[in-house]
Amino acid sequence: MMSAGDDRTGQDVSNRHQFPFAAVVGQEEAKLALLLAAADPAIGGVLLRGQKGSAKTTLARGLARRLAGDAPFVELPVGTTEDRLVGSIDLAAALTGGEVRFSPGLLAAAHGGVLYVDEVNLLPDHLVDVLLDVAVSGVNRVEREGISHVHPSRFVLIGSMNPEEGDLRPQLLDRFGLAADVTAPVDPAQRAEAVRRRMAFDTDSAAFAAGWPEEPLPAAGPVALPDDLVHTISVLCASVGAEGLRADLVICRAAAALAGLEGRAEATVDDVRRVAPLALAHRRRRHPFDDPGMERQDLDDALDQASQPAEPEGEQERVAPPDAPPDRVQRLEAPRRTTSTAGGRRSMVEGPRGRQVGDRAPDGPLGAVAVGPTIRAAAARRAGAGDDARLVSPEDLREAVREERAGNLVILAVDASGSMGADTRMEAAKGAVLGLLLDAYQRRDRVALVTFRGDSAEVVLRPTGSVEVARARLSELPTGGRTPLAAGIIAALGLAQHPGDRPLLVLVSDGRATAGPEGADPLVAAKEAAAEVRRRGVPAVVVDAEDGHTRLGLAAELAQAMGARYLTLPELTAAAVRSLAAPVT
Repeated sequence: MMSAGDDRTGQDVSNRHQFPFAAVVGQEEAKLALLLAAADPAIGGVLLRGQKGSAKTTLARGLARRLAGDAPFVELPVGTTEDRLVGSIDLAAALTGGEVRFSPGLLAAAHGGVLYVDEVNLLPDHLVDVLLDVAVSGVNRVEREGISHVHPSRFVLIGSMNPEEGDLRPQLLDRFGLAADVTAPVDPAQRAEAVRRRMAFDTDSAAFAAGWPEEPLPAAGPVALPDDLVHTISVLCASVGAEGLRADLVICRAAAALAGLEGRAEATVDDVRRVAPLALAHRRRRHPFDDPGMERQDLDDALDQASQPAEPEGEQERVAPPDAPPDRVQRLEAPRRTTSTAGGRRSMVEGPRGRQVGDRAPDGPLGAVAVGPTIRAAAARRAGAGDDARLVSPEDLREAVREERAGNLVILAVDASGSMGADTRMEAAKGAVLGLLLDAYQRRDRVALVTFRGDSAEVVLRPTGSVEVARARLSELPTGGRTPLAAGIIAALGLAQHPGDRPLLVLVSDGRATAGPEGADPLVAAKEAAAEVRRRGVPAVVVDAEDGHTRLGLAAELAQAMGARYLTLPELTAAAVRSLAAPVT
C-alpha cells in the first residue's frame, strides 16, 4: 500500500493528503515502533523488514503526518552521494564570488521530520554509518573540502528493506534501535479492508484523510524508569543473549517513551513486555540461518523470570552465556587486487562508488569530478592571474578518488545427482555449502547457486546478497538422476562473467560425470569445461564429496584441469559441517 504522490527524488514532500497513519490496516508492531522512535529519537531509528507492497513507505509517510503539521518527509535515494547527504560546498557562491561556504544536504532538510531510506540494505555501508550516527546524536558535523560546519539534524530515521534482496551487516543491524516485520495481511477480510481504504483514498484523498483525524504526538516525552525496572531489563537482555548494552538502553528508552505516549507518570513491566520484541528480535540472530524474530512465549518466560525478586548475594543463578558460534569454515575468496585488511574484512579498493578519500589531477579521461577541489583550484588560479574570464580551466579539474570494499561473487555449483544422494553425502555437501554461505554473509559477498542433475543444469539463484534465500533454495534441493557435470560447470562459468564482481567458482561434487553432450564422453566433456574455467582465468575451488573405501579421485582430476584449489568436505571443518548441516533436511 503506497501513499499518493510518492516522490523519490530525496526532496521534502508535503504531508497534506498523505495516506493516514492510523488508516493502515494491521501492522500494529510497526506502528508502535515508529511512534516510539518519534517520541524519543535517541532510540536510534526503526528498521521495517518486509516484502514489496506491504505498506512500509505508507507507514513512514504517515508518521510524518503525525508529527507537527509542517514536519518534512525526506526520502533518501539509494544512489545518493555523501555530498548530497551531509552537505558540501556552495557551488554558486564559489563560482560567482570565490566564496567557500556550506550548502546544506538532506540531513539538514530532514531536521524536525522523518528521513526515510527505502532499501537501506542496498545503501553503501559508509552512508548508513553516517545516518545512524546523526540519528542518535541529532547533530551533523561536516569537515571536508575546506568547510567546517555543524548544524542540528534531529529526525526520525526509518529504514526499510526486503530481506530477499540482501541483509544489513550485523554491526549496522544492531545500531537500529527497533525493528519490526511488515507483511501483507493473510486474513481475506483484512486484505479486503485494506483495498477498500486504498481505493477510497485514491478517489478523494482529502475527504478520506479528514475521516481519519490524527492529533500530533503528546509533548510530554519519556517518563521516569524505576531502578528495579532497569535491573529487570538488564536481566532480561542478558538471559536472551543480547550482546553489548545497546538492547538494554533501547528497551529502557522505549518503555519510558511508551508510558509517556499513554500519559502515565512511570513505566512498568507491561511496557517492557510490549517493546522488548521490537528491540531484541533483530539482535538475537547469531547468523543469517537463525530464524528472524522472537517467540512471544520465550520472551514472556524470560521476562517473568527477570521480574522475580533478586536473590541474596552469592545465591544468584548465573545467566549462561550464549552458545558459542560454530567454527569458521576455511575462507574461500578470489585473489585480491590490493593488500588485505586486518580482521578478515574485505580489501578497500579504488572504485566508482564508495567514500571519497581524496582527489587528483586526471591522468587520461576525466572520471567523476571532485567539485570542491576543482572550485578551489579555479578560485586560486583566478586570484593569482587577475581578471580571467574562464571560471574553470582544464588545469583546474580534479577527479574524485573513492574507495569501496571489494567483495567476491561466490558461485556455488552443487551436484544434486543420484550419486551425491547416496547415504549422507548430500547432507554433508549441504552443510559445507551453508558454511560457505555464512562466511559470505559475514564478508558481505554476493552468492549465486547452480545445481545440476539429470540431463541439465539450473541457475536456481542469480547473484544476490541474500544468503537467507540461498539457504532456502538449498534446503529445497531435489536429488537424483544422472550427473551432467559439464553442464553444471558451464552454467556456473556463465555467471562468472557478471560485471563488477570478483568471481569465485566453488564446485561441490564427487566428480562422477555420467551425462554429457550428445555423442561426447561425459567425463571428457567435464574436463574440457573445467579447462575452459582455467583459460578464462576464473578462480575456482573444487570440494570433493566422494567418500567410501573405493575412491576414483575424479574430483581431484577436475581441480587440476580447472587450475582450482582442491578440498575435501572434512577440510571445511567437520564441526562447521555438523552444526550447519542439521537444519537442512
